[in-house]
Amino acid sequence: MASDSEKFDLAILGLSPVEGKRLELEAELGEFEFAGEPYRPEPQPCPVVVDVTRMNSEGWSLKLQFETTMRGTCMRCLGPAERKITVEVREVDQLDGGEELDSPYLNGSIVSLDQWAHDSLALALPTQVICKPQCLGLCPRCGIDLNLDPGHEHEADKDPRWSKLDELKFD
Repeated sequence: MASDSEKFDLAILGLSPVEGKRLELEAELGEFEFAGEPYRPEPQPCPVVVDVTRMNSEGWSLKLQFETTMRGTCMRCLGPAERKITVEVREVDQLDGGEELDSPYLNGSIVSLDQWAHDSLALALPTQVICKPQCLGLCPRCGIDLNLDPGHEHEADKDPRWSKLDELKFD
């Protein structure tokens, strides 16, 4: 699934142990789907900052930072929604030192940047993408957008156990 364009070879940086470098790159974040609705992070590709530190001859410490805006359908009122999301994550890949730390995004000196950025964004997403924190949603009875008519009410349903009283006629 991964293409060569989304991979970056850290070896070309020529870093010595304990040496670091900050990289300004771009990553494709892909799309997400919640309840059958598409959600797209923008901009695509997204500018990202990667701090790379060579830990030793066999290890890397990486930090990824980016900000994106998730656009899609509000999960409460079904109108347009957007949510700004800031991501800052770290990965360590080290084979020696007594403890093996293995990053799924690093294969030797090759980092799968797009996959790392996509997965990191997925973990940072809110449980609901909504248009505004105080979104009132839809009326559960008639489906009207309560943000457009906040005073919207329905007559209370009558208890069916009392329905026979409606048949009484008074002279």
